[in-house]
Amino acid sequence: MNVRAAFRGPQTAISWLTILPIPAPKGPFDRALGGAAIGSAPLVGALLGVITAAIAVGLGHTDLPPLLAGLLTVGVIAILTRGMHLDGLSDTADGLGCFGSPERVHKVMHSGSAGPFGAATLVLVLVAQAVGYGALIEQKDWAAIVFVLFASRVAPVVGCRVNLSATEESKFGALTAGTQRLTVVFWALGAVAVGYMVDPALPLPGVFSAVAVVAFAWWFSFHCSRRFAGINGDVLGALIELSALIAICGLLIA
Repeated sequence: MNVRAAFRGPQTAISWLTILPIPAPKGPFDRALGGAAIGSAPLVGALLGVITAAIAVGLGHTDLPPLLAGLLTVGVIAILTRGMHLDGLSDTADGLGCFGSPERVHKVMHSGSAGPFGAATLVLVLVAQAVGYGALIEQKDWAAIVFVLFASRVAPVVGCRVNLSATEESKFGALTAGTQRLTVVFWALGAVAVGYMVDPALPLPGVFSAVAVVAFAWWFSFHCSRRFAGINGDVLGALIELSALIAICGLLIA
């Protein structure tokens, strides 16, 4: 990863992963820039977390039921991210629920419609997230919301670590898979630090959630790589949505 790509990474990540009016940098989207963009994903998560937390503060000062506030929060996040990670979650669930060779799995994942596994997973994860966000809003735990969005974007960095490759047909995977080295360690430790700061008086839930997200991202990306003969953009989207749910559950269990 060259220096120029490193500086262009955050700009690319924001323009690509959000609807914020940030123009994409000029020039080709090559593997160096793809790696820099993925390595900047946690910064995007922190930005989204601040925006979402600010909206949640407003919802918390209304008489809306917690579940409805949580559903609106999930909707806001989906709008801010163009819903691209939800599509990845659905396609990945369909792929994992499909029998057969990796080639058959790829056809199922790219069929253009959600199958039963994808639809059920999407509903379950979104409803669970909404309940969780509603509980955090009810507790007025705004820092926790920032942490959830940040930690969930650490997951794709782990998923693009050096020992994983892309599926043959994935153009995006070819630009990002295997590009992350020291950034994996840096952002994993960053997630633990931010988890600790969620509530320094009671740091264990945040630290536990961060460790759980990193461990899950490591295992899930490895499992998908073995099942799909590599990783692709859908797997990274699924990592983000599932990691957000894990972070929420980790915070609320304690």
